[in-house]
Amino acid sequence: MISIRRKPQEEVLSRFDRVQEAARQGAEVCRQSASNAAGRIAPVAEDRLMVVRGWSAPRLRRAARYVESGLAPRVSTFLSDVAGKVEPPKRSGPGRGTLMAMMGVVAAVGAAGVVATRRGVIRDMTKGSGEHAEDATSADSMTVSGADVDGQVHSPH
Repeated sequence: MISIRRKPQEEVLSRFDRVQEAARQGAEVCRQSASNAAGRIAPVAEDRLMVVRGWSAPRLRRAARYVESGLAPRVSTFLSDVAGKVEPPKRSGPGRGTLMAMMGVVAAVGAAGVVATRRGVIRDMTKGSGEHAEDATSADSMTVSGADVDGQVHSPH
């Protein structure tokens, strides 16, 4: 039958202390054994490591030569071909410089037309009769500030 009474505290602590001590001793034995094994294996491992390095060095040199002489040119050619396929096509229409030159010519022709029209108006005004010239000057002397409420403009006489 199982006892439901608690065991005395001293008995539990003494068992726990014994388990801790056994764990410490086991860890120490493991450390010593690992140290002894490393001392025996180290010289053999060094020899094996040198053999592996001697075997791999020539193969690494051969791989490097292959990459330089065989693989790299192929990769370079492949990348150049892909770049040519990805690049957008050249524009066939007029370039920006041509377009700007055409706009400049149109602006110059427009300015010349404005100047020619102004000269024609001035020429017509000076060739006209004297009273036509007086009417033009009297119309220029009217101001908007002299307008009535109903919009009638009066001369300043």
